[in-house]
Amino acid sequence: MPVSHISTAAKPSLQSRVIPAALSALMVFGAMTATAPHALAAVATHGTDQSNLVERARVTVDDLRKDKEFGNARELMKRAKGVLIVPQLIKGGFFVGGEGGDAVLLTRGPNGEFSYPAFYTLGSASFGLQIGVEQAELVLFIMSDKALSSVLQDEFKIGAQAGLAVVTLGSTAEAATGTSMSGDIIVWSSASGAYAGLTLNGSVLKPRDSWNEAYYGKPESVSAIVSARSVKNADADGLRKNLATIR
Repeated sequence: MPVSHISTAAKPSLQSRVIPAALSALMVFGAMTATAPHALAAVATHGTDQSNLVERARVTVDDLRKDKEFGNARELMKRAKGVLIVPQLIKGGFFVGGEGGDAVLLTRGPNGEFSYPAFYTLGSASFGLQIGVEQAELVLFIMSDKALSSVLQDEFKIGAQAGLAVVTLGSTAEAATGTSMSGDIIVWSSASGAYAGLTLNGSVLKPRDSWNEAYYGKPESVSAIVSARSVKNADADGLRKNLATIR
């Protein structure tokens, strides 16, 4: 029986074709992260608009509410001053890695109703061997007035402000949850893989003013949106109602 011969020169391996392209793309991604967290967030949500982000935030709240392993931490919602929702946090890169995503902030008023959302970006740069790209959903429960005041600043670096305690939970943190939990900011994540044990220390949270203006039709500060409640957009009513369903 004749033996067939395959020419490796004519048909390069999948590894030799894919890895250089992936390496180039992810090194560019990492370089963007190192120089501009805001740019990373733009990459993470390329092709979406404000309404799509609000809808994805609503779905993230669904995921939180349905998470059986989240235990009694749903009680956090009853005490929270506000919530920051990141529907898709992306982490990745070869040799240079970073993470980022777009977010919405809603605060609870004296009557218990949530405000309309203000748009933010969350981004950071990290260096080290990080192979591949990972994604996670995040909900940050803002538990104190001090933490809320910090988030409403033009730029807030998580973990850099003395006196603010940030507690990070995984979706398997049953034993650590409950009404006795303390912390100025408590983070729930659906993280897995490279995001298991996720920490947000060093991440920078910034208002996305252009998105706020586009969504509400005029320039407004985040304080005006979530504290003074000077603007409304019925597009976000589904998200606000979904938050109110967490008991």
